[in-house]
Amino acid sequence: MKQTTSMKMRVIHRYLGYFLAGIMAVYALSGILLIFRSTSFLKSEKIEEIQLEKGLSEQEIDSKKFRLGPTEKQEDNVIYFEHGKYDTSTGILTSKKEELPFILDKMTHLHKSSTNDPLFFLNIFFGVALLFFVVSAFYMYLPNTSVFKKGLYFSLAGVALTLILIFI
Repeated sequence: MKQTTSMKMRVIHRYLGYFLAGIMAVYALSGILLIFRSTSFLKSEKIEEIQLEKGLSEQEIDSKKFRLGPTEKQEDNVIYFEHGKYDTSTGILTSKKEELPFILDKMTHLHKSSTNDPLFFLNIFFGVALLFFVVSAFYMYLPNTSVFKKGLYFSLAGVALTLILIFI
């Protein structure tokens, strides 16, 4: 029996969906976590001390490298940054960082990977697979059925809602 394009799309859609279920769950959770990235939600504070040269000036300390933020004040021998301090007399730089637990940090890194990261291949594969889901969803039902026509309306509503939310 010769399979129709519609039947082939259904089979691929089904098994690709099962294969990607775990990846979709991770992406969904990491996407939700990234919404809270500017808060302390689920993060714990990590304090790190680094020995630098003594007597460095505010300009000589690479605050971007250490993620210290802007300078807040300088009192006696201590330069205070938003996320740490540097003691000019001892050379000790103390930085404070808020970090997600290891597994959650790795999950959010997956979401933020770039071409410099080997994970970008997974992101490209996942994006292409999601685009396949979009196309193959329209092969699930024949175009002259009421379910297909309702599906088109729901698709248009999803596009419209997304556009409204983007531009508000």
